Amino acid sequence: VQLQAYGGGSVQTGRSLRLSCAASGFTVGTHAIGWFRQAPGKEREEVACIPTGGISTYYGGSVKGRFTISRGSANNTVYLQMNSLKPEDTAVYSCYAILESRAYWGKGTQVTVSS
Repeated sequence: VQLQAYGGGSVQTGRSLRLSCAASGFTVGTHAIGWFRQAPGKEREEVACIPTGGISTYYGGSVKGRFTISRGSANNTVYLQMNSLKPEDTAVYSCYAILESRAYWGKGTQVTVSS
């Protein structure tokens, strides 16, 4: 199982970014997947996830209405569309998947939002 996040960068307040998480070794459509983020000096925060079954999605309170998680079955990738970015969204974003009650993590990608 491997996960690789990419698509981070530096943007100004109000702009958008789309993060991608390429998965291998399993199918993103049949397992719980999501994104966490961690800013310097802060605790890790869950941003968004799609639970097993994929009927609903979860968003952290600070990103609800601005971020959208989705998955592409054709390329086995999970996306995080981030709109209306704020400086407080600055963090390292990492994707994860749950397989048989075990969490797998990908290397994170840095997102920096300047005012």
